[in-house]
Amino acid sequence: MSELIIIRGNSGSGKTTVARALHDRLPGSLLIDQDVVRRDMLQTHDHPGNLSIDLMETIARFGLAHDQIVILEGILSKAVYGDMLTSLAQDFDRAQAYYYDLTLAETIERHQTRSQAGSFGPDALAKWFLPHDVLGWPEEVLIPASWSIAEAVAEMSGQK
Repeated sequence: MSELIIIRGNSGSGKTTVARALHDRLPGSLLIDQDVVRRDMLQTHDHPGNLSIDLMETIARFGLAHDQIVILEGILSKAVYGDMLTSLAQDFDRAQAYYYDLTLAETIERHQTRSQAGSFGPDALAKWFLPHDVLGWPEEVLIPASWSIAEAVAEMSGQK
């Protein structure tokens, strides 16, 4: 059974930390990190039609073809990535989306605990912040600020 796990949210919300922990928990899974694909591999800006959309979809379909659990993680705004995410979800036997539905204040607080916190600050987070950017899927789970990393990983791995 093919499985797609999408982890979305604003910068600084904790999605990368959870995605990496989930990847460790699920041997043989494929982790696709939006920042790695878009910024590191392609060096492109985040706008509709950017090349990372097609490349992330191609990598996810590679995982689908090889029976891997695919974990797709990033800001993945609905306006830019929504169509691609919906298309992917339709082709997997099971697709689950998780969205860190946090306030700007919470994302700033979380960002300040990261080792890379100095790379950008609260002003940049505020500029990029998209409040409640949900996909609107019935199977989308909104992650509250109260969930720990362990709780999120347990929920996403089906081991709660």
